[in-house]
Amino acid sequence: MSEEENYKRVYTGPETNVQYLQELFEKEEIHSRVRNDFDSGLRAGFGGGLPGQVLLFVWENQYEKAVKIARETFPKDFENE
Repeated sequence: MSEEENYKRVYTGPETNVQYLQELFEKEEIHSRVRNDFDSGLRAGFGGGLPGQVLLFVWENQYEKAVKIARETFPKDFENE
């Protein structure tokens, strides 16, 4: 991910959840990026990340709004924070 310092991780979870959040973010004009360490590791020939878990990032200045949406959409995923 280029310019990673401008992004903050909002959510880690199943790819289907991440895709749904991206749709919600898009409606709110929140720019997001996905990183799948497991798939990247497989393609490169080594292991990394957890199967089925992807990371969702947003611009730092959109982080608070994105986290609010993610918490409202998948509250159980934020219970231990």
